[in-house]
Amino acid sequence: MAEDFVKGVEDGLKLSKRLYYGKDRAVAFPTPPIPMDKTSTFYLPTSPMLYAVINDPEIVDNPDIASYQPHVHGRCDPPALIPLHMNSIQLEVDCFLDTAIIKVSGSWRLHCVMNCRTCDCRIAIPMGHQGSILGVEASVPAKSFSTQLVDTEDNKHKENATRVDEGGFLKPNIFTMNLPAIVGGSQISIKMSWSQKMLYSNGEFSLNVPFTFPDFVNPPWKHMIKREKIQLHVNAGAGSELLCKGISHPLKEVSRQAGSVCLLYESDVLSWTKNDFSFSYAGYSSDINGLALWESASEYDSDQREMFCIYLSPGNLESRKVFKKDIIFVVDISGSMRGKLIDDIKHALSAALSKLSLDDSFSIIAFNGETYLFSTSMTLASKDAVEKAIEWINMNFVAGDGTNILQPLNKAIEMLSSGRSSVPIIFLVTDGTVEDERQICDMIKKNIISGSSICPRIYTFGIGLFCNHYFLKMLALIGRGQYDAAMDLNLVESQMLDLYDKASSIILANITIDTLGDLDEVEVYPSSIPDLSTQGPLMLSGRYKGKFPETLKAKGVLADFSNFVIDMKIEKAKDIPLLKVSAKEQIEKLTAQAWLSENKQLEQKVAKLSLQTGFMSEYTCMILVESENPIKVKVSARAKEEVRKPGCLKQQNFLLNLPQIVVDDCVIAAVPCAALKHVRVSTTNVQLCYLKFASVWDAMAASPVVQRYAVAVAAILELLSCILEIHEVELRSKGSFFKFRISVLQLDHCCFLGVKISFLSLPNPIFVPRLWQFEAPKKSNSMLWAAPDDVLLTTSLATFLDKKLLVLMRDGRKILGLLRSFDQFANVVLEGACERVIVGGLFCDVPLGLYVIRGENVVLIGELELDKEELPRHMTCVSESEIRRAQRAERDATDLKGSMRRRMEFLDFD
Repeated sequence: MAEDFVKGVEDGLKLSKRLYYGKDRAVAFPTPPIPMDKTSTFYLPTSPMLYAVINDPEIVDNPDIASYQPHVHGRCDPPALIPLHMNSIQLEVDCFLDTAIIKVSGSWRLHCVMNCRTCDCRIAIPMGHQGSILGVEASVPAKSFSTQLVDTEDNKHKENATRVDEGGFLKPNIFTMNLPAIVGGSQISIKMSWSQKMLYSNGEFSLNVPFTFPDFVNPPWKHMIKREKIQLHVNAGAGSELLCKGISHPLKEVSRQAGSVCLLYESDVLSWTKNDFSFSYAGYSSDINGLALWESASEYDSDQREMFCIYLSPGNLESRKVFKKDIIFVVDISGSMRGKLIDDIKHALSAALSKLSLDDSFSIIAFNGETYLFSTSMTLASKDAVEKAIEWINMNFVAGDGTNILQPLNKAIEMLSSGRSSVPIIFLVTDGTVEDERQICDMIKKNIISGSSICPRIYTFGIGLFCNHYFLKMLALIGRGQYDAAMDLNLVESQMLDLYDKASSIILANITIDTLGDLDEVEVYPSSIPDLSTQGPLMLSGRYKGKFPETLKAKGVLADFSNFVIDMKIEKAKDIPLLKVSAKEQIEKLTAQAWLSENKQLEQKVAKLSLQTGFMSEYTCMILVESENPIKVKVSARAKEEVRKPGCLKQQNFLLNLPQIVVDDCVIAAVPCAALKHVRVSTTNVQLCYLKFASVWDAMAASPVVQRYAVAVAAILELLSCILEIHEVELRSKGSFFKFRISVLQLDHCCFLGVKISFLSLPNPIFVPRLWQFEAPKKSNSMLWAAPDDVLLTTSLATFLDKKLLVLMRDGRKILGLLRSFDQFANVVLEGACERVIVGGLFCDVPLGLYVIRGENVVLIGELELDKEELPRHMTCVSESEIRRAQRAERDATDLKGSMRRRMEFLDFD
């Protein structure tokens, strides 16, 4: 998918060269960047982006300035993706403990599609470390969209909801989805939100939000002011002090309290930011510290038990001693690891071995269908031993068939069973699945017996999409270790080393929390508490019944095997949404347990938690819900008074399918929107009003937008049928795309109605005047209005594009063909053109091919109806030579008649 996306963007940037922005010198033509070293990821989004999905390149044009466009044959496969111009952007970041909730609001314009055509628009959202999409809301003048999570087993989805299938994840951190059928020139407002984990290193938290906008999303007008706003709120828990270490944008401090700070940046810019938003901070605590937060469940919570969160931080004391390690690397070398993947594993494993201290011991077990051991016992990590191990890796890491995980795991547990003053660690790396994974989990659980003071820890690292990540998560839970995965194969080496750093820097082991067992129905995630590492904090969450204890102690074992006890701060969570912060980890842990136990109740519990918090899960899916936006109508003060009169609207009988028409706070009509054909209304003053509005919009290529707003104009006319004294009514669409000005004059028994339509987004507005005269019956108190069918409408050649036309030339020739292009001088290009020659009952179509006709040679242009015969049935088609002979004979006969008439002119016949 990523390769198709990159190719689509590349094709879209080429297509965008068709756009014409006018001759104004203030306009700058955006040029796509030329990569020095082009890679397959060059055009992947580096910020929230919106793209026009172009299947038919013919629709690409500036919606404001129609220009000459050569006809394009064929379709784009994969669809071309044209990045849309962005008008405003706002970033809001809320950091709670180690989780960040990001909200982005922006406005884009579909600047590259004709205003009478539609296309899908694709939203692309790149997310940071362990990002998880929470939701998207979008709004255009005619309709709005929103995402919702639904249970996959629930078939009662809304009728107007569709599953988000067009899109998905390009990469594990890039989410995409499509908005269907957006009209060219529309302003699109989008709100998107996601969560991501903050990185922790050397006592500092850091956050990086993708926020680098390429040049081609800048609107082409140089002096157009663009608004950029960034707001950051950090809440690390009451009682903590924050020290800002670095920030990418010039944010200013707005407020500061104990444990929290709020920063803001807002400015008008000439071009959008070209740097990701990054921020880092550190706490003042130098030693291990803990915080316990609790809050009551909301009334909408499916689980009414209280919530708690326990947060242990390693502090920033660099001199804190870490545990010695007895580590065994259990590495998968099955056939799927061939090529670059196994080379990356070799490099990562060599780097990990080089980081071992002299007091550590290690071994290596490689497996596929068979098992290969570097040594049958643990080896001290001397320099010579490490070099031999690296040499052994290069020789023995050869991909082979089969995957047998149980045998190497049992062997590793057996080798680590002898107690030593160190932490025994199994570091498992695999990219595959096996058949007996549940049985393996049960056997490993039985085999891990605490023969020494510390039982073996299992750290698991999954590679790619095809391994069973639930299996690896359960092994890590059973072994009180941690789990990580590299979905992107380019990040295998770096992510594997990050997990190794966590495993090799443990400072507190065998952690227990006192008095939690005294609570009723207590549930803790994860159930087996992992060790605390210098490479990141440890967070536990859960539910309980009863009163939360006033004192809470965390106990553990330090690296020198002395006991450690810390009194934790206990507070009620006021500004920290505990459920949002802990939901993702709870869903992952519960999903793994549901997989292991095959428990339907656990699956339902995961689905409910997912629906409540907005985090996606295995048992929920995301759907896109579409709804129609109400049309806001601006009416004069007199109209408002008439509308609010008692009984004014009650007697109206709307037989028109309309969207919701709102006059300020007064609703005129609220029924579903449909295509407009006729309008009929019954009132006290007008018993029948029959207006044929469909023909009004024929001159404007039956644009979906125009048709929709024609509905709104019709509703205004219905209102005016009662209030003929009103001389002017103005209608604006959302985003000021169209403006309708309606004037009504009443003279005796006649009513003259004029409509002026302006395209406000054009530099030179197009005015289409209309005038009807409706005569009222003189012998009745009621009035019968009817729009005449012979109203002449100003038309444009644009309505004839791709239609078969008959062109009458000044010299009398008749040319037929498909209209493919034209310009402002009425010069036209016909494809498949032919000259139709008719002589008496004979005719012939002489082929001309692609034919250009200058405008001064054209007398008349008319469209041929394809469903009707062009010529009478008695006409006979002949060859070109025959029609030319008949034409010459007809010309000779005409000349003979003319000469005879001239000779007889001297005779005076009355």
